[in-house]
Amino acid sequence: MAGGWAKDGAVQDQIDASVEDAVAHARQQLHEGDSLELCEECDAEIPEARRKAVPGVHLCIKCQSEYDKQQANTASYNRRGSKDSQLR
Repeated sequence: MAGGWAKDGAVQDQIDASVEDAVAHARQQLHEGDSLELCEECDAEIPEARRKAVPGVHLCIKCQSEYDKQQANTASYNRRGSKDSQLR
């Protein structure tokens, strides 16, 4: 039940919109096409097993881990001003 000026279901609508945004963002992060044989960051060889497991991969495991850490540190608030952690 919404209160004040908010319509019924407004909170659920906001949660649904946040989830849709997160899914769209995740889809944008997926690589397409052929995997690289060498990491585009450090030029280390990307193992064949990783290239087969993750189509379109461009980073070695070490560089991908660093990239993921950086991305996790920047995603603390969503565009609606709510803490992402409150919606999980």
